[in-house]
Amino acid sequence: MKKIIYFLFLLILFNLAAIAQQDPQLSFNKLTQLTVNPGYAGSNSAVSGLILNRYQWSGFEGAPKTLIFSVESLVDLFGGKSGLGLNIISDELGFEKNILVNLNYAYLVQTSLGSLGIGTSLGIFNKAIDGDWSVPEGSYYVNPNSDGLIPSGSVSQVAYDLGFGLYLTNKDYFAGLSVTHLNQAKIEFSDMAYTFYTRHYYLSGGYRVQLSDPSFVLQPAVFVKTDLAGTQVDFNVDLVFRDRFWGGLGYRLDDAVIISVGVEMMSGLRLGYAYDLVLSALGRYSNGSHELYLNYSFDLKKNREKKYKSVRFL
Repeated sequence: MKKIIYFLFLLILFNLAAIAQQDPQLSFNKLTQLTVNPGYAGSNSAVSGLILNRYQWSGFEGAPKTLIFSVESLVDLFGGKSGLGLNIISDELGFEKNILVNLNYAYLVQTSLGSLGIGTSLGIFNKAIDGDWSVPEGSYYVNPNSDGLIPSGSVSQVAYDLGFGLYLTNKDYFAGLSVTHLNQAKIEFSDMAYTFYTRHYYLSGGYRVQLSDPSFVLQPAVFVKTDLAGTQVDFNVDLVFRDRFWGGLGYRLDDAVIISVGVEMMSGLRLGYAYDLVLSALGRYSNGSHELYLNYSFDLKKNREKKYKSVRFL
């Protein structure tokens, strides 16, 4: 049964003309907003770097693996405040590997509601398929070389990628709206084997609730991703203790319960871990999903009151 599910999983994935959600699935969505929203760049008034590693559906052969390096900073440009950012994203799924490198720019405007970042991104996408893949044998087995939609050898193609986003934040809340793969680039391996990077639309929001005990802060948030063919919704609540320790509980609609913890080990250096308890049928064949991040933030201008990235929105 496990082999059958794996085979169906590969068939769905590698119908290269099909439209499906193509951006990585993550649990620390609030921390990785720069990867989907260029308007986020510079919103923390500091230099902030992030490394994140995710193993989805661990124990499942060919399961997704995602590695992210992201850095962003507030800068003075064109007589005003702006944000600059860089993302390097590696996403592996079965015998497919995608790498995205993009630059992000946000123009920051002070409004009555808070700081609004109006951002755009420009990047390069590389999609590669390993020719050494194989289909598990069984009564359902077919020769993969007989399908013209599936490349028979190792192939790789490059395309450029555009994005746009808005990000509003103040000391009490944040809200974001963005679109990735704006140009819907086409990756073509042959006349029959091709795929499009479909536009993905994102909506995010969160609020900071100060509890009666000043040591505790509650942070509810929502994250919505859609390509207009399918939609993913994440709800989560973090409880922060003295701006140093936090734990969270989340729910990804029809997919998983998310448990997360984190700690600030020293000024500006934070470590966090999330575990996804998979509720879908895949949960019977995997050991859940694991996500680990390391984040460091610092302020280049020592005289600023804010010395490093606040943990008010984790």
